[in-house]
Amino acid sequence: MREGSLKLRPYLDDVGVMIGLEIHVQLNKLNTKIFCGCPLDYHDDEPNTHTCPVCLGLPGSLPVINRKSVEYSIKVGLALNCTIEEHTQFYRKNYYYPDLPKGFQITQYDYPIASNGYINIEGEDGEVRIRINRAHMEEDPGRLVHEGGSIERSKYTFIDYNRSGVALLEIVTEPDLRSPKEARRFLDKLRNILGYLDVVDTTLEGSMRVDANISLAGGSRSEVKNISSHKGAERALLFEIIRQKNLLRRGGKVVQETRHFDEARGVTVSLRTKEEAHDYRYFPEADLGPIRVADWAPGIQETLPELPDARRMRFVSNYSITDDHARSLTSEKQVADFYEQVAAEVDSKLAAVWIADVLKGELNYRDIGIDAFSSEYMVALVKLVAGDKISEQSGVEVIRTILDEGGNPDEVVAAKGLLKAGGDIVTTAVVEVIEENPQAVEDYRSGKPEAVNFLTGQVMKKTRGRADAKEVREMIIQRI
Repeated sequence: MREGSLKLRPYLDDVGVMIGLEIHVQLNKLNTKIFCGCPLDYHDDEPNTHTCPVCLGLPGSLPVINRKSVEYSIKVGLALNCTIEEHTQFYRKNYYYPDLPKGFQITQYDYPIASNGYINIEGEDGEVRIRINRAHMEEDPGRLVHEGGSIERSKYTFIDYNRSGVALLEIVTEPDLRSPKEARRFLDKLRNILGYLDVVDTTLEGSMRVDANISLAGGSRSEVKNISSHKGAERALLFEIIRQKNLLRRGGKVVQETRHFDEARGVTVSLRTKEEAHDYRYFPEADLGPIRVADWAPGIQETLPELPDARRMRFVSNYSITDDHARSLTSEKQVADFYEQVAAEVDSKLAAVWIADVLKGELNYRDIGIDAFSSEYMVALVKLVAGDKISEQSGVEVIRTILDEGGNPDEVVAAKGLLKAGGDIVTTAVVEVIEENPQAVEDYRSGKPEAVNFLTGQVMKKTRGRADAKEVREMIIQRI
């Protein structure tokens, strides 16, 4: 699993940006919370209906560890190339906040369950390794709902404890990221790995929340808390970098503090000065003894699926497709599975082009997943194109029609008359277009090759996209 091919980045010079992330991942594919039996499927239910004395922290209640949450955490740690500790232990992190009714959070401190891992990502200057400092387990606090949507402008705040006690895995990176774009790529890669592991449903609200630490030139850092989206993290970091640069340019000083990201306005605002570890007065959680987990790791290691990087390399090797296509196809497990189903039936390179370049673009445009399109339909579509039955343009129209209106490839081709036009029809269209556009013909003859693109487009228009554009282009050039 471990790789040694990538070198760590050197420490920054005196002008660099340093970004470290703390990602709170909800292990929301468990059935129950981390220390009690309250169910996790609370998202569509009324507030405060999934609670009990344990997750509300009532006097006399005792936590009992959810064994599956430990297994899931080890699974994630192994996938992030971490070392699984010999034993792990829970602590009380003492602080008062309205969403934490017992006045402390059960978390891990000296003995996190996993540490010293890494993820490789595409950085600003090629593939880079981002180190994982640690991954530790803890309980989620409740959720504050600010009426009006803004922490600054709301008149009052509700508290929903349905989330209180959900198992979290906090993944902490070293400050190896150098730009907001790299931070977003890291988060995307982490989400993809978690998707392969099937321990998190990342589509649920609050399933991945990001705290971002930013400093310039090795100076004081600010922390932006509880960013709820990857796009939001990129925007918050960009704003914070500009804010700190402007502050330093005016002769000011960056204060070590915790800030909030207001997504509506795209700005960060100061919340409080940054606490240090000693402020929390950590001490061992007396109601939960140490857990020896070293013996668990080998068995869990054997259950790990093929992860995105390994699958990407296999795709390049087995299917002879480009690394860019393999990277796109393996970014989500469902897409990778879809591709392998299609590639088993048709030309693998052609399948990669149609899925990675065309289908994914259409899905992204509509903000829907790969399950909106059948692999059987993709096999049929690729066969129609490969068999020269329909043009590439018609193939795109088939996909769009199925996604927007339903049907299968054969039905759409028949209903829209998309079978490729015969030779006579194309020849007639070429002749007509040349006669109807003498200026474009003259432009081409006088040294403007782009004029032929216009003429090709006119022929495609006349044939309603049923001609082969490359063949049409060659026919036009031959005739003029």
